[in-house]
Amino acid sequence: MPRLFAGLEIPADAVEKLSWLRGGLPGARFLDPGNYHLTLRFIGDVDGATAHDVDAALADIRTRLAVPVTFDALDTFGGDRPHALIVRARPDRALLELQAEIERALRRAGLEPERRKFVPHVTLARLRQVAPRDVAALIAGRGRFVSFGFEADRVALFSAREGVGGGPYIVEAEYPFSGMSALALR
Repeated sequence: MPRLFAGLEIPADAVEKLSWLRGGLPGARFLDPGNYHLTLRFIGDVDGATAHDVDAALADIRTRLAVPVTFDALDTFGGDRPHALIVRARPDRALLELQAEIERALRRAGLEPERRKFVPHVTLARLRQVAPRDVAALIAGRGRFVSFGFEADRVALFSAREGVGGGPYIVEAEYPFSGMSALALR
């Protein structure tokens, strides 16, 4: 059973800038920069028939202009007990509309609704047994975050190994915004 999610690939120049934020936090498990992505919808472990339904649903994403993505803050998930170091992406209208369209398409394909609120981000590190004060010191020590971004021109269907995540992630199919047909699941 593949573990799938829909997301945006991060271009090389943005990956390089994100990778500069790695390190400086003992005990953190930093993701390999080659696995950076922005998840639009986690799908989970599915059988082959569901994977093909997901592929068909994503192939129906409407034609649109490129979606701007702007990274604007180093942050965490987990509140007082942070479990992930992330870089937030601005929740601009085009990005939110794309995510909502994917959510609707996948629900029509039979998937259960996503329970978590969409927070656009890239995960830099998983934080197990990392003191919250150390995370706060890292973020404060990095100073003012200088925004940067890219324009996404397609959605990707990624697969991941079973387990807790962290990669490697494989692009199984791409769905260009230009109206071109989708690439088949490999």
